[in-house]
Amino acid sequence: MTKEDIKSAILEIIEDINPDEDVNNVDPQKNLRDQFDLDSMDFLDIVMELRKRYGVEVPEADYMELATLDSCITYLEPKLAAK
Repeated sequence: MTKEDIKSAILEIIEDINPDEDVNNVDPQKNLRDQFDLDSMDFLDIVMELRKRYGVEVPEADYMELATLDSCITYLEPKLAAK
């Protein structure tokens, strides 16, 4: 997957979890939980969807790596390179 594919995948998951959110104006360097008013359960849903859709395991110790859209892309790119 390319960086753009990963960005689209993350935003699609956020839209699925919180359909009322407008993900078109996301700030890639701002905390996703703050931008989209995601609680801890919503964040866990994102992690679970990544595993379900793409087979990516994100250990709890790495959750902070998914704080922003940019950090998600950086963290997931090597894990999704072959997908």
